[in-house]
Amino acid sequence: MSNVLAIIMAGGAGTRLSVLSEERSKPAVPFAARYRIIDFTLSNCVNSDIYNIAVLTQYRPHSLNDHIGVGKPWDLDRARGGIRLLQPYQARGRELWYGGTADAVYQNLDDVQDQRADHVLILSGDHIYKMDYRPMLKFHQEKDADLTVGVMNVPLEETDRFGIMSVDQDMRIKAFYEKPKKRDKGTLASMGIYIFNASNLAAQLQAGSKAHADLDFGKHVIPGMIAEGHVYAYPFEGYWVDVGTIQSYWETNLAFLAPAPPLNLYDPNWIIHTKSSERPPVKVGLQGQIQMSMVANGSNIRGRVEHSVLSPGVYVSEGAVVRDSVVMNDAWIGPGAILDRVIVDKQVIVEAGVQLGFGDDNKPNEQEPEKLFTGITVVGKSAHIPEGVRIGRNVVVVPWAKEQDFAVFGEDVPSGATVGVR
Repeated sequence: MSNVLAIIMAGGAGTRLSVLSEERSKPAVPFAARYRIIDFTLSNCVNSDIYNIAVLTQYRPHSLNDHIGVGKPWDLDRARGGIRLLQPYQARGRELWYGGTADAVYQNLDDVQDQRADHVLILSGDHIYKMDYRPMLKFHQEKDADLTVGVMNVPLEETDRFGIMSVDQDMRIKAFYEKPKKRDKGTLASMGIYIFNASNLAAQLQAGSKAHADLDFGKHVIPGMIAEGHVYAYPFEGYWVDVGTIQSYWETNLAFLAPAPPLNLYDPNWIIHTKSSERPPVKVGLQGQIQMSMVANGSNIRGRVEHSVLSPGVYVSEGAVVRDSVVMNDAWIGPGAILDRVIVDKQVIVEAGVQLGFGDDNKPNEQEPEKLFTGITVVGKSAHIPEGVRIGRNVVVVPWAKEQDFAVFGEDVPSGATVGVR
C-alpha cells in the first residue's frame, strides 16, 4: 500500500448531545460500555495497516488527549509515524480558531507535507462503524482519482443532514449538494471519508484559503474539485452511524444488546482497541440480576440491570433497577433507585429511592426542545441527585448539579425541566 497519512477530525463540540458534550468533545464521549466514540475510527486505521495518524482537536480536548495519550493501546506509540495530536495555535499573521473542516487541515499543512505521504485519508472521529480503508484506496488508485469520497445510501428523510451527490455509471461524481433543504437530490450521502492525492490536497487548500476563511470540504473544496478534476464516490454497504443526537446515541448503544447486533464487537479479526484502566472483574451480588445487558469491568451489581449498558466501575445497590439505560463510569446507584430510559454520565451519585425517568408525560425539554423530546432524561457528569426525588421525562440535570439545585422543585422534577444552572 502507498504511503498514507490519516487525518482524524476530532474537534467537534457535538452540541446536539446536550450535557454529554459540555465537559468533553464529541469523539471523547463514552460509548458501548468500555469505548470512546473515536476508538472506532482509530481502530479502523490500525486494522487497515495505517499507522501514521494526526488527530485535529479544538473543543475541550483534555478528555480526548488523556484518552489517546501516546497511542499505545492502538500500537501507535512509534518513533516513525505513530499518532500526533494537533491543536490550533497562534502564528504571525494568523490567530484564528479552525474556521471549517478544510481550514483545520490547511492550518496544519506544514505537518501534512512533512509526512511526505502519497495520499491523505481524511476521517471523522465521531462515527460508529468498521471499515477497511485499503479497498477504498485501491479504488482511488485504479480510477486515477484526485479525490474519492466514501458514500452510502441514507433514508430520504435524513438527506438534509448530509452532503448528497449524484454519480454516473462509473461512480464519477457529477454534482454535490451540501445538506440540501429539498429532499429531491437522491440518497447517496457523504460519510465524511475522503482520500486525496497529497499534492492535489495541498494545492486545493492553498487556493481555497485565499477565498474562504471558513474553508470547508463539503461547502467549498469538493464542489470545486468536481468541476475541474476526477472525483469519484466509493460505495460502502456496512453499518455506519453518526451518534449525533441524544436519541441516536441512546438507540445505538442499546442496539449492541441485540442477539445479532449491527456491528460485531467480538470479532477477533477486527478488534476495537481502547484505553483500558486496570479494574477488577464484574461482581454480581446475591440479589443481583443482569438481563440482556453489557456491564464493563469493575462494576458491582447488587440490584437488577435490564437491557442497559454500564461502563466501568458502576455500582448498583440492592433493590435498585436500571432499565433501558446507559450509565457511564463510576456512577453510584443507591438502594431502591429506579432508572428508566435515562443516560447517566460519569461519577454521578443517585441517592436511595430516586426515580429517574418517571411517568408518561413526554413534554419536551423547555431549554432544548429540539434535542430532548423522545422521553430520554440525561444526567450530566458528577451530578448529585438527592434521596427520594422523582424526575420526569426529557429532563436535563446539568454537570456538577448539587442537592440544593433540586430544592426549587421539591420531591418532583416535572418532565421537560432543567436542573441546575448552565
